[in-house]
Amino acid sequence: MIKDELQKLISDGQARVGVIGLGYVGLPLIVEFCLKGFDAIGFEVDRHKTGEINAGRSYIVDVTSENLKKCVDSGRLTATTDFNLLSKCDVIIICVPTPLRKTKDPDMSYILTAGGEIQKYMRRGQLIILESTTYPGTTDEVLQPMFEEKGFKLDHDFLLAFSPERVDPGNPQFQTHNIPKVVGGCSDDSTTIAALLYNQIVGQVHTVSSARVAEAAKLWENTFRAINIGMANEMAKLCNALGIDTWEVVRAAATKPFGFMPFYPGPGIGGHCIPLDPHYLSWKARQHGFDSQFISLAEQVNSTMPNYVVELATNALNDAKKAVNGSKILILGVAYKKDIDDMRESPALSIIDLLRADGADVYYHDPFVPEVTFDHAYTIGDGEPLYNKELTDDLIRDADCVIICTEHTPVDYAHVCELASLVVDTRNALSNAVRTESKARIVRL
Repeated sequence: MIKDELQKLISDGQARVGVIGLGYVGLPLIVEFCLKGFDAIGFEVDRHKTGEINAGRSYIVDVTSENLKKCVDSGRLTATTDFNLLSKCDVIIICVPTPLRKTKDPDMSYILTAGGEIQKYMRRGQLIILESTTYPGTTDEVLQPMFEEKGFKLDHDFLLAFSPERVDPGNPQFQTHNIPKVVGGCSDDSTTIAALLYNQIVGQVHTVSSARVAEAAKLWENTFRAINIGMANEMAKLCNALGIDTWEVVRAAATKPFGFMPFYPGPGIGGHCIPLDPHYLSWKARQHGFDSQFISLAEQVNSTMPNYVVELATNALNDAKKAVNGSKILILGVAYKKDIDDMRESPALSIIDLLRADGADVYYHDPFVPEVTFDHAYTIGDGEPLYNKELTDDLIRDADCVIICTEHTPVDYAHVCELASLVVDTRNALSNAVRTESKARIVRL
């Protein structure tokens, strides 16, 4: 039986693992397998990425070049653009992007492309796992029929499961090896063998009754965050209207040892999951005639936060008898979160775009991001790329307004406050800054 064959290969460390998509999810995953003694092939359409990997140079913050080079030099890891080599793999894991279309509907093209490549080259005896975040039903409604079209039968010729990625880029505490894995198969055998596989590289595996449950669990995790961040953002607006310090309120509420979990406001939500996953869930809900009102409300609040930040900056400039049009505005931090270079869905992009549409002269400093480009299909400003500027004293002094969009550790915010005339702080970055010695007027979210 295929279950017994794969069980022996995995238990003996002889299974060859293939990973499609070598980004923030796929590269840490494949390196973890190699470090545990498995041979692995990484599949990419980007030749630059495969070249960097095969040279032992990491482009992902959570993977050190030292570990990557160790895997490559040992002969356990190779990266390729040749999908024909999928036939050499005993396990194939799909880690491709799942973005949204302009209509906010799921864009399944990357999953379909990966599935199509597997369909072309699959053979009997393979375990296929989808890790890309998607709507409940994708694994058994989309991928399983694709593979069965080739004449293969689930449990007899192949196994199929879903195990959601839970990557938190730049988090030094939780990485692939110590984040529990949820696993749900399209059959009992699929669940058992997929769980066995992940047990080789992570400390805890939680199995569920189906792939659909696993798919829904991932969406619930991130929808929970999106809704609670939406509430925090709405509370921030309310506190500002009442003249109350938002962050002091959160700190006070967080002292309750039960029944409360602190979430923090910000300039919007970004990254590869939180801004996107609720849309996958609400889209699937609409297919079943269900109106997911909480999700819609949270999305409405979160998506308008960049506009609110621009409003705060505009009002602060007006108080100084300055217009946004023609003002020099320095953005501090454009990555979507602290101390990483990931720009996906970063609210800073929308803030820059809105300010430029109002005629502001916008520039930025981010020690992790050398260049910012804009998708012209979504741009209302001039859409021209921006390049990182060195954070000199003159740069700070010349700015009519400094907006802190991302709190990066290397930035000396106390020094910024000493030189700037106006600072809009959307991240509570100035909580430890020496505000008594600063000349800046500080506006906080």
